[in-house]
Amino acid sequence: MPLLWLTWGFSPRGMGFFILKSSSSNKSPPFFFLSFDFLLPPMHFFAIVEKMGGRSYLGELELMLLLTVIQLGDDAYGVPIARAIEAQRGTEVSVGSVYASLERLEAKGLVTSTLGDPTPERGGKAKRFFRITKEGLTQVHETRRVLTRLWQTLPEPKLERL
Repeated sequence: MPLLWLTWGFSPRGMGFFILKSSSSNKSPPFFFLSFDFLLPPMHFFAIVEKMGGRSYLGELELMLLLTVIQLGDDAYGVPIARAIEAQRGTEVSVGSVYASLERLEAKGLVTSTLGDPTPERGGKAKRFFRITKEGLTQVHETRRVLTRLWQTLPEPKLERL
């Protein structure tokens, strides 16, 4: 007897529900997309997901993190990274947001991390050190190229007298 699960999702026509069916038979599709007026095989939904890839440009914090990791070299871990960005921006940066962003960058393959030795100063906790990858360096250079080109196309500001 097949098992059924129900969850929701989106299709080209809007929101609907997935009916997931577990079956030992290879003849029937494993699940369908059910909307209010039709039954749609899942290939349509998943084809759209593949076309909607993640953004390929770096956000402001991501770029600052990658540049700081490059700058700090072997000493690039959470607290020094946050402090270096704070010094450049002049505003506080939480270590939590730094680690959350670095984890996203690691998932994208733009940085790697390694655990250092536990230290008594940190209560026996190990530091997590970050390094930029070749792909990360490529992204930094590409972002610099695009931003430089954008800055060069801006017209000179006209200073008006009050």
